[in-house]
Amino acid sequence: MTVEMQMLVWSVVLGLVQLAIATTATLAQCGLGWMASPRDGTPVVLTGMTGRLDRANANFLATFVFFAALVLADHLLQRHTAMTVLGAQLYFWARLVYVPVYALGIPYLRTLIWTASIVGIVLLLPPL
Repeated sequence: MTVEMQMLVWSVVLGLVQLAIATTATLAQCGLGWMASPRDGTPVVLTGMTGRLDRANANFLATFVFFAALVLADHLLQRHTAMTVLGAQLYFWARLVYVPVYALGIPYLRTLIWTASIVGIVLLLPPL
């Protein structure tokens, strides 16, 4: 298995862990009754660290689709270079660090880490 595919698998694991953490925090803030309800009506506004964990999860999902598509495209094209390895690793490690930095509410560092993950995705793009 290539490094890029390994990073894809680890990114899926990261996404599942991130989802579990955000869901657990939401459960603690909103209660089981709300979590089990159909959630009709006015949505609950998640606050504090719970809100940040939820937004970090949404942000992961927004970027992951691009990452996964490019890793799979590179795999199908048999494009495995130092640049694609670097891109996949940069994306994964940046996304891993992003979660606690966002949860702690560190603003500029969070943006820098997010930018690094986007650079990782760009490095996976095939040459035009």
